[in-house]
Amino acid sequence: MTRNMIGEMSQKQRDRLAYVEFRLWFLGDASRRDLMDRFGIAPAVATRDFTAYRELAPQNIDFDGSRKVYIPSERFAPVFDHSPERVLSAMSRGFGDGEDRHEEGYIPCELPIRLNRPSLKELAVVTRAIHQRQVLRVTYHSLKRGVGVREVIPHALVDSGLRWHTRVFDRKSSEFRDLVISRIEAANPLLSEEILPHELPQADEEWNRQLNLILIAHPGVDRPEIVQRDFGMRSGELHLTVRAAVAGYVLQRWNVDCSADRRLDPTIHRLCLKDLDSLQEVRSLAIAPGYEAVA
Repeated sequence: MTRNMIGEMSQKQRDRLAYVEFRLWFLGDASRRDLMDRFGIAPAVATRDFTAYRELAPQNIDFDGSRKVYIPSERFAPVFDHSPERVLSAMSRGFGDGEDRHEEGYIPCELPIRLNRPSLKELAVVTRAIHQRQVLRVTYHSLKRGVGVREVIPHALVDSGLRWHTRVFDRKSSEFRDLVISRIEAANPLLSEEILPHELPQADEEWNRQLNLILIAHPGVDRPEIVQRDFGMRSGELHLTVRAAVAGYVLQRWNVDCSADRRLDPTIHRLCLKDLDSLQEVRSLAIAPGYEAVA
């Protein structure tokens, strides 16, 4: 019944009620002023939203008359989906989207400094090309080949945790590959260029292939049970399903020892792969810690 009620709401009201629930669950209170400030709505609209939430989930919400705010009840159970990533982002940066107002988070939070920040000018050209399905001519700075002009067809963005990439078909090499967005300049759409079938995302085999990775605590760590707890392992294993095209980034970001003999320093590499056979024929593994392709 709850899902049906949510489905009958407008998207704007769903967003506002999800925000009410977010504040109740993670901050412990919500008020009409919170809704009015966040969404720019009138007091009467905010009142109707709280009435709607109480109809949607009456067991979730109580009113604290002394503070004149709504609080979560002891029987609280969320009715909207809240991913940990979105919650942590909201806590650290604010719940807003749209215009970048440099919002402060809701609670004190320190974040790693991101040193690599792509040019918004070039990023906008790339994202438009993905959405509009356009061919781009770009000047690209390659570590191996230096500066050169390429024609590429981007179809996705990839955050490696260190840098933003775009997944493209590169006509120069006639293959799908990742380009670091900060190395792109002078990106221009070629509006008259046709995208051929072998250049479409459906033809990107590594992008479309899913790998099942099983991670375990590195055998060299002193307290494997702590590592298992840190990563939410069950029965000593963490099962991941990732695109083959991004597997190397995932393994690099989490310092997973991918060496055959698990020789890397366990004080740095707290995780290792249970089965190296799951990594056959994956080009992104060139950056996976300790990985060596079988000859």
